[in-house]
Amino acid sequence: MTTTKTYTPPKIWAWEKGNGGRFANINRPVCGATHDKELPVGKHPLQLYSLATPNGVKVTILLEELLEKGIKEAEYDAWLIDIGEGDQFSSGFVDINPNSKIPALADHSAGTPRRVFESGSILVYLAEKFGEFLPVAPDKRAETFNWLFWQMGSAPMLGGGFGHFYAYAPEKWKYPIDRYAMEIKRQLDVLDKNLADREYVIGDEYTIADMAIFPWYGALAKGLLYDAGEFLSVQEYENVIRWADQIYAREPVKRGRMVNRSWGEASSQLLERHDASDFENRTQDKIKET
Repeated sequence: MTTTKTYTPPKIWAWEKGNGGRFANINRPVCGATHDKELPVGKHPLQLYSLATPNGVKVTILLEELLEKGIKEAEYDAWLIDIGEGDQFSSGFVDINPNSKIPALADHSAGTPRRVFESGSILVYLAEKFGEFLPVAPDKRAETFNWLFWQMGSAPMLGGGFGHFYAYAPEKWKYPIDRYAMEIKRQLDVLDKNLADREYVIGDEYTIADMAIFPWYGALAKGLLYDAGEFLSVQEYENVIRWADQIYAREPVKRGRMVNRSWGEASSQLLERHDASDFENRTQDKIKET
């Protein structure tokens, strides 16, 4: 549907509850807790509170990649935060992320729990903690940060911009969809040209930059995001698709995409993750059998 209505902003904006499309019930112009509830704490030092959105998947991919390397200290408990139900506004969650966004991490390894929030911050924190997937050489390290923060700065245009107006807004409006589609195709072109002569985002080394970008732009290129592959002609970005297929084939990536997932095939949903055996024994198809 294309609208011809013109909106004239009032002199002072006022919040209209229920206005905002699919996520209207959880969007509000203030921060803070709406209810008291402590967060659960499992047996491992690393406690992750998340959901398998692209931002959440970044972190679980990294954790599974660390475990794949035999780093036992990277074992973690992953607890589901149902953002549709407002779990991110509990007092316990707000304590570790005052911005009420997933993912959020509590590291209990040093005694007093250390909070880490914002997905990019968590990636850097874990990469530095375990000395993996973040190069030490200055040039490669700088390039990793270049692309990590490219993703952090670009993805809001994809999620909050294109994704919202294309998939979630209560009405389809031509102007914002065209505006954000143009920008997302530009971003895909930036990434595609970068990958033309590089195996991974920074070159021949797989880093947290790949892990940050893949859940957004890799998923988009594979037609897994917003059902928008045909609309955006993602087949044009052959280098992105080649790279995305390579990342998608990694076993830790497959596992990371399952953690805190509450939709899709039952066999792909691992609502909570507390042990490596959970991937075999605790997916939703196995739970329903018991």
